[in-house]
Amino acid sequence: MRHSLAGRAETSMQARLLAQLRDEGPLSRVQLADRLNVSRTTIAAEVGRLTELGMAHEVGPAASRGGRRSTLVDLAPDIRFVGISIGATSMSVGLTDGRLSVIATRTRACDIRSGPEKVLATALDEVRALLDEHDVTEPMGAGVGVPGPVDFHRGVSVSPPIMPGWDGYPVRDAVARELGCPVVLDNDVNVLAAGEQHAGVARTARDFLYVKIGTGIGCGIVVDGELYRGVDGCAGDIGHIRVEDFGPTCACGNTGCLEAFSGGAALAREALAAARSGRSPVLAELLAEKGELSAEDIAIAVARGDAQAVQLIRESGHRIGQVLASLVSFFNPGLIVIGGRVSKLGHGLLAEIRSVTYRRSLPLATGNLPIVLSELGDEGGVIGAAHLISASVYAPSSGEV
Repeated sequence: MRHSLAGRAETSMQARLLAQLRDEGPLSRVQLADRLNVSRTTIAAEVGRLTELGMAHEVGPAASRGGRRSTLVDLAPDIRFVGISIGATSMSVGLTDGRLSVIATRTRACDIRSGPEKVLATALDEVRALLDEHDVTEPMGAGVGVPGPVDFHRGVSVSPPIMPGWDGYPVRDAVARELGCPVVLDNDVNVLAAGEQHAGVARTARDFLYVKIGTGIGCGIVVDGELYRGVDGCAGDIGHIRVEDFGPTCACGNTGCLEAFSGGAALAREALAAARSGRSPVLAELLAEKGELSAEDIAIAVARGDAQAVQLIRESGHRIGQVLASLVSFFNPGLIVIGGRVSKLGHGLLAEIRSVTYRRSLPLATGNLPIVLSELGDEGGVIGAAHLISASVYAPSSGEV
């Protein structure tokens, strides 16, 4: 498949039209005119131009509504977006169509501390393999998420605490150069929030928080349907909110941070201490078998009835709930979605987070507030990254991304 990259949307009307087709699927010209509140003549002209640009096409007559049948319009079938979601210890890359349906994904381990050249080279190798498998020579664009603060407009990482060597590295431009297509870069939590908004449990939510609990802890903030990044791209960095006056030193250099108590690395550290001290027989057994422990091993120990492992989950959930209660009182979201690898500790962690959040927040703010686990898994980051680049590619070429 060779896609003609003649350009991107040239007008705001074309951008709105493409977004409708992305989110709703094929629509008739009449439906598009009604939804965009313009004349059918305007829709016909814009669809004609998007067809010339290789971004949309007509797929035959729509269902009859009486009288002359309207023409059905859809996104071009050969549009392909690349999504790259990089975490601290693993990455997922994938390929989607123009409507962000996932065609294929690959997931593999990585160590973000090994630096941008090595990590991005691995990601690009995986992307190229996917492109070759599916006969794609020119993706329309790629979205990239990384686990640290990002200057969205410059496309660079900025002083990321757990990413040595990444500060100021031109991730967006490096990936664009290698793939030969437009690229956007964002924080991994924003990427996951975008995925949740497009294809997950937040599809109908206009104002919600996506909380990622992995090696680090972060929060994607969606306000009135739009990601809120803050003035410098640091909005939602809740892992560095202080929950104790004293405690283990965090990757950011401070002490008492939520991440230093409840992040994946912190839980692995606590599991190791519990195993070595003899407080957790099951974790001690797992340590003897594997030589190391991770947060996921706590879930195994809980399933085997280990009381110390249950306590570790409760303490982690309690501190996360403390922070979320403050966020609920401040932001009053309509939904909180919990994701990330540590969230796979399951409903024991979720139950504690819910209990503390509901107990410590005003009843008015939590009376209709679902707190739920994400159901997207590794595909969430791929879909979210593809969503961000689609918003850029479908935007007018003269406007701001």
